[in-house]
Amino acid sequence: MEQDYKKIGLKAGLEIHQQLNTSKLFCNCPSFLRNDEPLYEIKRKLNPVIGETGKIDIAATFEKEKDKIFTYQAYDTNCLVELDEEPPHKINKEALKITIQIAHLLNAKIFPVSQVMRKTVIDGSNTSGFQRTVMIAHGGYIQTSLGIVEIESIALEEDSARKILDKEGKTIYRLDRLGIPLVEITTKPDLKTPEQIKEVALKLGEIIRSCDVKRGIGTIRQDLNISIKGSKRVEIKGFQDPKMMIKTVNEEILRQQECVKNKSCKGEVRRALANGKTDFLRPMPGAARMYPETDVPLLKISKELTDETKKELPKLNLDNKKYLKEFGLNDELIKLIVKQNKTEELKILSKTINNPNLIAKSLTIFQKEISKKENKSIEEVNKILDAHVLEAVLEQVGHKILENDLKRVLQKIVQGKTIDEAMQKIDIDLKSEAEKLIKEKPNLSHGAYMGLLMNKFKGQVSGKEVSDVLKELI
Repeated sequence: MEQDYKKIGLKAGLEIHQQLNTSKLFCNCPSFLRNDEPLYEIKRKLNPVIGETGKIDIAATFEKEKDKIFTYQAYDTNCLVELDEEPPHKINKEALKITIQIAHLLNAKIFPVSQVMRKTVIDGSNTSGFQRTVMIAHGGYIQTSLGIVEIESIALEEDSARKILDKEGKTIYRLDRLGIPLVEITTKPDLKTPEQIKEVALKLGEIIRSCDVKRGIGTIRQDLNISIKGSKRVEIKGFQDPKMMIKTVNEEILRQQECVKNKSCKGEVRRALANGKTDFLRPMPGAARMYPETDVPLLKISKELTDETKKELPKLNLDNKKYLKEFGLNDELIKLIVKQNKTEELKILSKTINNPNLIAKSLTIFQKEISKKENKSIEEVNKILDAHVLEAVLEQVGHKILENDLKRVLQKIVQGKTIDEAMQKIDIDLKSEAEKLIKEKPNLSHGAYMGLLMNKFKGQVSGKEVSDVLKELI
């Protein structure tokens, strides 16, 4: 059913939480996830506390009634801060800089002084029973096809512990994710249609990814706040999949219309499902969950830091696309370079060899293909084939190796060979191999013989070498 979104009074706003690519926010522990066996476990029972308003938050009361005991798995990459056995250290300066950069890109005003706050969270996702968060900026905006959308706030906060198990009354969290810095961006409820909601989500994602943030599944989480005339605000968690955004909004509108009709509307937190519908998670939290963090001093952001971060702003994807066009790359390679945030690497490597297409392929397509063939994650391949390795190999193209050899050489490096070992060519008697093939399969065309030989040696010989030998023999 087609909706008149203005008539039904659709109001919506987004909350985006993105992990930053630094060590943890209030300690120096690394911020990567572990899949090996933990060193030890601890157990906790969490209790709500009174917030600034003098009341206990309704969502915290709801969680307390479950009376759960939580288990936390810890590693040698965790410290006493994550166990809530030691006060937090100073706030991570790199994470602060990245957040300020994002604030600049969103045209926001930086708070010169801000109080770190505790946000009551007793669902087990934090060992302390609260999450630390601090306001960095406010009053920003972005342009959309339907006009300006205002950015209400930009905060820097700790990510939660990672849930490993939750069944049969047993809940287990892992402390590897706890404390990873998150930037939280909240828009005003200015979004007027499902299409605009999707547009803003994608645009904010593009702006965030231009900065030094983590990539991959689980590094970004989006929530949608939504209501219609006569209903109450609902927060939808897990509103991430662009392909499902419009359907999820329309399904929620239908659900709220039914609630208005039945006079059964409730302000609550719901979870986005794969079919576009939502289900109940918990009551909507309120202001009673916040209170000051007394173990951390006031955060003061100097004008010098604000000016410094403004000078170091990254290019947005639109600017990068224009810049990459100047290299003569096709649209597919431009899209891959921008998506994987490899513009700077391409710029650096272009000083090594005047072949932008080959550089772009070595940064994107070749690495993906090698990842698949070697059964390694793309992150592993990226780490092995860093800018220094690529530079060393690319500068030998046209000297020690041919352009067609590049992917084979990179694959051998991923297999564990040194750069010199990978560049060594197998001694192939191409003429003998061609003569043998012609004898076994007489009367084939030049192209057929060429294809069979190229397939047999898979990049170890060039097309020109094969063609020259075949012209001599047939």
